[in-house]
Amino acid sequence: MRPVARAVALLAALALSACQPQPDADIVTATGHDAFYVWPGVRPAKTLQPKTLYLLDGEVRRGGTTRLERLRMGVPRLPGKTVWLVVRADRLDWNEATYAAIFNDLRQWEEAGNRVAGLQIDFDAATRGIDGYARFLRDLRRRLTRNWQLSITGLMDWSAHGDPRDLAQLSQIIDEVVVQTYQGRTTIEGYDAYFRRMQDFPIPFRVALVEGGTWRAPAMLAQHPQFRGYVVFLLAASK
Repeated sequence: MRPVARAVALLAALALSACQPQPDADIVTATGHDAFYVWPGVRPAKTLQPKTLYLLDGEVRRGGTTRLERLRMGVPRLPGKTVWLVVRADRLDWNEATYAAIFNDLRQWEEAGNRVAGLQIDFDAATRGIDGYARFLRDLRRRLTRNWQLSITGLMDWSAHGDPRDLAQLSQIIDEVVVQTYQGRTTIEGYDAYFRRMQDFPIPFRVALVEGGTWRAPAMLAQHPQFRGYVVFLLAASK
């Protein structure tokens, strides 16, 4: 084999191996879990027994007038399950109509007989922008009635590397963080290094896994006093 061809073959082999699950990691399946992210169009398999559901209610998108773009039609009754309504946000300059629409949805789900835990904000706050995000969340917490909790998603980077003072601020405002370990449909590589830096994370947290991704629990998780379990992001409708 010529040197150039040998080099190309080696690069191809390395690229292929990088795409394969690590030998000490397991493929994430929904079986055995009881908390799930369920986006519109996705139905949990009938064999699952969810206790907690994070349901995407709508989005606050960048561009144009700030408003809630609802993505879910109807309000089903889900007996025996705890429901979090999720709002995915690309911007934080919310107006009064946006807040009113979100709070009205929370009330409708509650009035339909559901056990509504509260609201989760899915916003990709940069590590250096946690302080500004905290100001937004403090105002949101002030507006929420006390029977609704406040949850946020968290990137592994700021969960592990965020300024302790900013994280301490958040701990006084929110009830939980769900740490995202995936991007798209793929588990982020090197997640164990991030979790090693979370030994002193001051906020109750869950860990979000993507269905079909790879995962081997870092040793520190089971011993962490703030760890509350997993949430699996479901990808496909059951058949």
